[in-house]
Amino acid sequence: MRADRLVAALLFLQSRGARQRVTAAELAAELGVSERTARRDLEALASAGIPVYSQAGQGGGWSLVGGARTDLTGLTAPEIRELFLLTGPDADASPQTRTALRKLVRALPAPLREGAEAAARAGIADGTDWTGAETEEPRLAALQRAVVDAREVRIGYARPGRAPRERTVQPLGIAAKSGVRYLLADTADGLRTFRVGRVTSVTETGAPAVRPEGFDLATAWRALAARMEDRLVAATVRGRAAPGTESVLEGLLGGRIRYGERGPDGWTSIEADGPSPEVIAAQLAGLGARVELLDPPEARTALARIGSELTTLYAAQATPATPPRAPARGATPPG
Repeated sequence: MRADRLVAALLFLQSRGARQRVTAAELAAELGVSERTARRDLEALASAGIPVYSQAGQGGGWSLVGGARTDLTGLTAPEIRELFLLTGPDADASPQTRTALRKLVRALPAPLREGAEAAARAGIADGTDWTGAETEEPRLAALQRAVVDAREVRIGYARPGRAPRERTVQPLGIAAKSGVRYLLADTADGLRTFRVGRVTSVTETGAPAVRPEGFDLATAWRALAARMEDRLVAATVRGRAAPGTESVLEGLLGGRIRYGERGPDGWTSIEADGPSPEVIAAQLAGLGARVELLDPPEARTALARIGSELTTLYAAQATPATPPRAPARGATPPG
């Protein structure tokens, strides 16, 4: 993207100041482009009214008059692009972030604004949850404020199938994994994560949050995430799957499904990881006879129990399907 290169060229010139000139070859090496492209970018900056001038001859090159500073010092071109992509007016950003973005757009030289605004328009956030669940945004904003202001909060938290339970926590940070946000907080039971979408209420207690000495959000998240991932892959089941089930298996298990060799009958050997053999069996039960689990025995026992329960529940209501009648000899088949 040329806007990226122009920003990078301007920042590179700024880093050299007014007294140290930059050659087209040096700029080309910095940007990873040809010398001709670097020279065209420098000329574009000059033609746009930015005080860039060149001096020919030995020791010559390009420089900015007076160092010509902008408000972009310290940002690299990829960082600027990511900033606009993440905080554009259609992205998932707060009003304060969007105000800051508008100020940053105005700080850009005229030829760079079009590219930056295009990046800002390249994202959209839709708060609608197609599952019908209530949006997490009101609680997310309250939790973010509590983290930034270091305020202790009392949250309502509802695990699947359970009534909400309130607990007092010390909010330490918000982490996002695969599009799902989690609150990291210190509790009476130690560091815990809370899925933001399951938080039902947020109330400040009026007390300041106590931050553990030496706490580092990235380090704490990695430790907690590793612990959760270990629980997710605590057990492995082995079996085989019928042709055409791959997309369903991947939708159910994601990266926890592995494929082996395909047999002469078209069935493929599989391995799947999960918290326990029983949980994996329950996840695969909907595939019916298209998946056969071979071991461990606990997985087969769990599937047999699920099948028996479903048969008991629905067998009395089931109406045997009437097989289609064969057409009479000599009759023309329908269709």
